[in-house]
Parts: sequence; C-alpha cells; structure tokens
Amino acid sequence: MTLPNKKMRIGNRQFEWGSRTYVMGVLNVTPDSFSGDGLLSSGDSDIWVERCVDQALDMEAAGADIIDVGGESTRPPSRYKGAKPVDESEELRRVMPVLEALRSKLSVPISIDTRKSGVARAAVDAGAALINDVSMLDDPNMARTAADLHVPLAIGHIRSKAQYEDATSEVIADLQAAVELALVAGVSRDNLLVDPGIGFGKRAPHSLDVMHRLSEFRSLELPVVIGTSRKSFIGEVLDLPVEERLEGTAATVALSVAYGADMVRVHDVPEMVRVVRMADAVVRNSDR
Repeated sequence: MTLPNKKMRIGNRQFEWGSRTYVMGVLNVTPDSFSGDGLLSSGDSDIWVERCVDQALDMEAAGADIIDVGGESTRPPSRYKGAKPVDESEELRRVMPVLEALRSKLSVPISIDTRKSGVARAAVDAGAALINDVSMLDDPNMARTAADLHVPLAIGHIRSKAQYEDATSEVIADLQAAVELALVAGVSRDNLLVDPGIGFGKRAPHSLDVMHRLSEFRSLELPVVIGTSRKSFIGEVLDLPVEERLEGTAATVALSVAYGADMVRVHDVPEMVRVVRMADAVVRNSDR
C-alpha cells in the first residue's frame, strides 16, 4: 500500500517515504540503558556531553539520517531490576546540554525520545525536530504540544500488561486509536509516524508476531518506524546477552526493510546502515 502523504519535513531535511529506508541512530543520555550504551556519567558534565557529541557525529558520518536523543531508560522493571522512571527535571538535566551542544554541530535532524510533554517542548526549543513518544501519548498534553510546535510526532505502541489474543491486530487497533487522539488534538496527519513498539508491553512471541506481520501496519497509511535493535526477543530466540545481538539485530533490520518499514531505529549505526543499503538494493531495486 502506497502512503497517501509520501513526504515529510523533519528539521532541515525532506524524508521521502518509499524511496528508501531511513536510519535513526540511538543516543542514550542515561546511566542505565538496557543496551549498555548509556553515556551519562556521574562525573564532569562537560565530559559526558562531549562523549555524546562525538557519538552523534560518528553516527552521522556513518550514514544515520536522524539522531534520537533520550534521557530516560524505558527498560521494563519486570525484566530489569532497579529500573525506574526519572522526573522531568532530571530528564531535562540530562538531555538539554547535549541538545544545545549538538544543535550547531549536526547537519542531520535530531529527535527527542521522551514520554513527557514538558521535555518535548524544551527539546524542540533547543533544536529537536521530531518527538518520539514510546508511551503512546500517556501524557495527555503530548499531542497538543506536537500540534502547537508543528513538529512530527512518532507514536510508539505500549501496553501496561503483555496480554493479547491477536498481538498484531490489537497493536494496530491501539495505534489507530492513538492516531485519532493526535488528530483531534490538532496534529496534522502529514506529521504523524507510528511505531509498533517491539518489546514494549510484549513478550517474545508477541514481538515475533508483529515482525512477521509488519506489512499489515500499512493499513494505518502512515510511515512506520521500528526499533528491534538489541531487544530482548532477539536474546530469547538466540539465547544471547545484549552485547552479542548484532547479527540478530541485522536479521530483524533486513526483514523490517523487506516488510515495508520506512525507518529503523538502531544502536549499531555503521553496520545497520550497510544492512539497510543492501536490503534496499534488493527490495526497492535501488542502491542509493
């Protein structure tokens, strides 16, 4: 199914859905990322901000189309001991110096990975060009914030309990309801993306079902972002720890391209850019 709105302006870049698969690089400004790549330290802020800037520039040089900055780990407490949310002031303390430092250095757009409308607003004021909300608009002010700021909004699926009878159909229905809420709040349909939320309120069989039926998300007629990188369902299938999931991630990224994803969210940017280019060459008959 062809998207009715094939183009989206994100920051200073035009994204043309269907022309190729875009790559979002993950920049975790946290001390406790599930993937082990959190860059926040308890020491001098200048040091960890510099590390974040260096990593973002490396991802850009490797081919990332957008850098996703997040200041709160979303790892589930049921799986990760000690996982807990952070308040808005702490999240701002983490991300704002990084956003301000990146603003004049990156040529690709920046997105802000947050569940809080206050953080989203401050981040956009500091240069972020897309709001990536993995909570499916849990903050009732998030959609209105995106509408007021006229920036694209990625809505990620999540459930409080991993209970489904038909995982993919229910995820699509949940996302459709969230999209309707965003439209009512004033977000332009041209500024919406959806993410099936692999691993968010889903056990491994649910995530595998969503992956297998990813093409069905075309029914939403919106660009599809998917983040499988280093996720626990890969670890369960391969019986591997997070630091050994590169090949599993590569397989899911290639399949995401084949099944119609418009953007993949990844940690290992150089390797996954190559995977995406090769998959696009086969699927879209294009080697950009």
